[in-house]
Amino acid sequence: MSHFTTIKVQIKQGEVLLDVLQELGYQVEQNTQVRGYMGDTINAEYVIKQANGYDLGFRQNGEGYELVADFWGAKINQQEFINNISQKYAHKTLMETIQTEGFSVEEEEVLEDGTVRVLVGRWV
Repeated sequence: MSHFTTIKVQIKQGEVLLDVLQELGYQVEQNTQVRGYMGDTINAEYVIKQANGYDLGFRQNGEGYELVADFWGAKINQQEFINNISQKYAHKTLMETIQTEGFSVEEEEVLEDGTVRVLVGRWV
């Protein structure tokens, strides 16, 4: 019986996801298997291998990605893990969009609650 859980995340760009995972310090393997309970495996595009044998993977599902893992054995705080990745991903895609659209960052600050406030502008 599989113990894998799948969680849909708001991530659409795999290259940006890979950059985010690496920036957060994770060693990422691409297009390999996510290991779980009693040797069960499932394929994913981006996999964080863990020493305890319970990996974390991101696999493409339609236009976006989903997180797949055996969280019982992974021993991580899944909400904190997802929040960290989602916030960093959103910030990175925002910065790319700002540059693509011809804007520049006027001001950026991290608020007490961890929210990132970005003020952008453009000469017209």
